[in-house]
Amino acid sequence: MNLRDKLRGLLVRLYARRVEGHLDHDQVPRHIGVIMDGNRRWAKASGSSTVHGHRAGAEKIEEFLGWCSETDVKVVTLWLLSTDNFDRPQEELVPLLGIIEDVVRTLAADGRWRVHHVGARDLLPEPMQRALKEAEETTSGVGGILVNVAIGYGGRQEIADAVRSMLLDAHDKGVAMDDLAESVDIEMIGRHLYTSDQPDPELVIRTSGEQRLSGFMLWQTAHSEYYFCDVFWPAFRKVDFLRALRDYAARHRRFGG
Repeated sequence: MNLRDKLRGLLVRLYARRVEGHLDHDQVPRHIGVIMDGNRRWAKASGSSTVHGHRAGAEKIEEFLGWCSETDVKVVTLWLLSTDNFDRPQEELVPLLGIIEDVVRTLAADGRWRVHHVGARDLLPEPMQRALKEAEETTSGVGGILVNVAIGYGGRQEIADAVRSMLLDAHDKGVAMDDLAESVDIEMIGRHLYTSDQPDPELVIRTSGEQRLSGFMLWQTAHSEYYFCDVFWPAFRKVDFLRALRDYAARHRRFGG
């Protein structure tokens, strides 16, 4: 590392400390959703392979959760694999699934996070399904941040699954369709979402400069604030995270609940 890079790093750390010092912890969101975008473009820009980009993105996760644990964040949803990602070439998808499985096992072994899967589990390979089940079971009593790992996740798929679950539940209870139609409301559908009994995300962060949700938590983000960051996910820094929190706090104070 040359002198210029050292000075730049020092200035960034000092700036991050200043931002953190002015952060109002009473305005920190309880639930943050993260669309971790840009692994492939980061890899291309750095002259490395796509797989290396995904590994670098995976390594960023625990660091990010550590930043969240320094605030009053209670729930974090990490979008690791969408339903659309299954259309990727096998030479990319197979290593990516292995990397994500390692992420799940690492989070469970850490001991600080309570892991919960959100997504269509039946779409995933058997080893991934086992890893998710084991992670949920071994971390069920952990009192730290609840980490939703969105794997095989799509917003439309979640709503379809919620409606299907609601209909099956009504059938099992012997509820007539006419009675069900009369009783359906927002709260009922919400109880059948992957994130049932969790607060909706107040803040959604998307990295890499893309300014769209791509189907992320379509139901739950109706009133969320969005923060779009130009930095690729593997290069996401604590100062970028703090800027997102500062931006959210300013908007929250201006517009209220």
